[in-house]
Amino acid sequence: MMHWIDRQPLSLFIVFALLLGLAPFFPEPHIWEKLKMLVSGELRRPIDIFDLLMHGLPWALLLLKLYRQLAHKAEV
Repeated sequence: MMHWIDRQPLSLFIVFALLLGLAPFFPEPHIWEKLKMLVSGELRRPIDIFDLLMHGLPWALLLLKLYRQLAHKAEV
């Protein structure tokens, strides 16, 4: 099931995380704003939760890609 991640280049996940994961860039990235809201307990509105998931997904995929690459190298 996860083989599609293995077939994609790492650069795709890096670009995806930098562009969508950090957008909008000013005044601060949405992911940073939503993480601060999560820590302070202010993340309650559905749109804020959706924003956290949307801007966090590229970072989660990048971490998954890196984990799978490292796990594959450890097997060899």
